[in-house]
Amino acid sequence: MAHYRTGWVSDVHLGTRGCKAGALLDFLKDYEFETLYLVGDLIDIWALRRGIYWPQEHNDVIQKLLRKGRKGTEIIYIVGNHDEFLGAFYGNFASVTLQQNAVHTTADGRRILIIHGHELDAVVQNLGWLAHVGDVGYTLLMRFNGLVNFFRRRLGLGYWSLSAYVKAEVKNVVNFIGKFEESVVRFARERDVDAVLCGHIHTAAVREIDGITYYNTGDWVESGTAIVEHFDGRLELIHYPLDEPPAAAAGNAAATFELARA
Repeated sequence: MAHYRTGWVSDVHLGTRGCKAGALLDFLKDYEFETLYLVGDLIDIWALRRGIYWPQEHNDVIQKLLRKGRKGTEIIYIVGNHDEFLGAFYGNFASVTLQQNAVHTTADGRRILIIHGHELDAVVQNLGWLAHVGDVGYTLLMRFNGLVNFFRRRLGLGYWSLSAYVKAEVKNVVNFIGKFEESVVRFARERDVDAVLCGHIHTAAVREIDGITYYNTGDWVESGTAIVEHFDGRLELIHYPLDEPPAAAAGNAAATFELARA
């Protein structure tokens, strides 16, 4: 089992069929943290309002997180837009603290602003109805993605993300991601920090933008990504396998790292 000073996970979307709860459970078994940040959208209330979907694995994720808390992990829950109702309950609940945002200081002294990211999404903030329409469209895209990968598995091919391809190839989506990242960095600079870490757009990244290090945790719908902090303050982006049986995933996790030194 790997031990880290800090971990960041976002956009799990429990309550949706696209959530890779099984892979996240394996990840939580393989990695231990002194502090674990849940950077928004752990539970997808938008989807649950459209219809209840809550298999046992989703329950298991909640139980595993609470068990980690009981064993000493400090859990900080940053509220997102899909779980925004939790904003009415900011405060400390045993080992879990609900917050709007946070500033994390790394072992080597850098200050990182932690936000979900929807605060800088103009569509979410100004056109809430359009954000909900977009969410329905994304859900349909993910269902089609499941059909595509069913046939790929029958052909002996690996997992392929249709929505990730769309995000990479469609000009308007690429432009949105670029503008979002720039907005997040401007927001961070105004708060006099060295870096900013968020989720929201389901696109994992580590890059320098105008002197600020930008981290995005990705998601547990398509990416299976998380960011971890070593005890010397180094941050690392981890890609955890989503398309292998749990035993194989645990055995191969170390080979699927993407190292990013801030």
